[in-house]
Amino acid sequence: MITKLLLILLGISIILPLRIEGPHAESEKGPSAGLDDVYGPKPQAPQKKLPAEEIKPTAIDTPRRFGKLLAATQILDSMLNNYDHRLRPGIGEKPTVITVVLSVNTLGPISVPNMEYSIDITLCQTWYDERLRYNGSFESFVLNGDVVSQLWIPDTFFRNSKRIHDYGVTRLNHMVRIHKDGKVLYTDRMIIDARCSLHMLKFPMDSHSCPLSFSSFSYPENEIIYKWDDFKLDINDGNSWKLLQFDFTGVSNETKTISTIAGDFMVTTLFFNVSRRFGFNIFQNYVPSSVTTIISWVSFWIKSDFAQARTSLGITSVLTMTTLSSYSQKNFPRVSCMTALDFYIGVCFAFCICALLEFALLSFLIYHYMKSRTSPRVRHPPTRARALTPLRARASAHARARQQQDVVCEIEDSEEDSDEEEGPSCPAQQSLRPGRTQCPGSRCRLCKYLCMARSCNGSLWQQGRLFIHIYRLDNYSRVIFPVTFFFFNVIYWLVCLNL
Repeated sequence: MITKLLLILLGISIILPLRIEGPHAESEKGPSAGLDDVYGPKPQAPQKKLPAEEIKPTAIDTPRRFGKLLAATQILDSMLNNYDHRLRPGIGEKPTVITVVLSVNTLGPISVPNMEYSIDITLCQTWYDERLRYNGSFESFVLNGDVVSQLWIPDTFFRNSKRIHDYGVTRLNHMVRIHKDGKVLYTDRMIIDARCSLHMLKFPMDSHSCPLSFSSFSYPENEIIYKWDDFKLDINDGNSWKLLQFDFTGVSNETKTISTIAGDFMVTTLFFNVSRRFGFNIFQNYVPSSVTTIISWVSFWIKSDFAQARTSLGITSVLTMTTLSSYSQKNFPRVSCMTALDFYIGVCFAFCICALLEFALLSFLIYHYMKSRTSPRVRHPPTRARALTPLRARASAHARARQQQDVVCEIEDSEEDSDEEEGPSCPAQQSLRPGRTQCPGSRCRLCKYLCMARSCNGSLWQQGRLFIHIYRLDNYSRVIFPVTFFFFNVIYWLVCLNL
């Protein structure tokens, strides 16, 4: 009986595990059970790696990596333990040679009113320090700006700088690289606002050389020597140079020694040569000035009777030139010298003033002539000359001769002359026409150097003088003003462009 119970319990213990494993096996084989009859490779479930296996280094790599790290730490500690960053390399033996490589990232803008310019540079300085030599498998160590305070760094400063901005995002842009042979490379990136003396005499056809001077602040020439290695100017195609009105024409350098109360210092200067683009000034200053001057000549084709039109046109031209002159000085340094643009605008202003004065002179002469025409005629009785005694007649003749010498032109009011001449006649013509009588009260004092008759030959004592008629002033001005302005422009542009 007991034997039977043991056999039953043994059978139950064998059957129950098989029933429990059956559903799990079917569920695992369920998705792929129907793929046994399909042609092709069967899909396999990807094997996942445990996170501990991905991060955990192998036993072989761990001592190797930590071994290099410990070796680098030991080399740096051995170099800096007995290193005194207060003393320059080679002190008391020889001067330290600093090799400079300058990389220009951005040049500009150039501020004309403040006479300064902005430049973004990367300054690379290289020197040898025997105290930093080491032996090891590392060719060089690249260190960030935190180690700069533990090394000797040249005290280079820019002599003509106004403001200097260091890049501090995300860390200060300083880098130190130490080589096995003791060569040290120190790189620093900065933005400098430097002074630039702009000579504006030829503005807007001017060219300038903006300097960037640097030297040591405390070490004289017998302790630190600067040496140029190369000029590296990175000109990007993305218009990173903000020169605006200028074109970059080249770069040059100069090294000299200056004497100060602290000693003789070596100063190295880099010159950035730029020339101005004067296309903007042509359209903003030269063209409006020339057009305003030409418009002022329209008054020469307006009759003198329309005084209001000619006066308003002349005054408008003068005021326009004044506005243009003030606008050209808006973004300009307050210099005492006259620039080429100021000279051109000043000449255009003079042409507008002369056009206005020409009408004023014409109006005055016409008014004087019309006033003399309306004066009463003075007639002398013919019997008065016969009644005079010979002595009085001789004195009267001398008086009339002196009176004629003082007056070049006499104004006649006869009807036959009014049809032939509109202006006054000359004494030379009066001598050819003895029938005319002269009016002592209508003498033209302004005719002393100008003959105002349309057809005046002049007497013998008038030879060599200019004979002109008042009604022909506009005709003369129509030719004289444009021709003079044309020759002025030719000479102006030839001189300015060839200097």
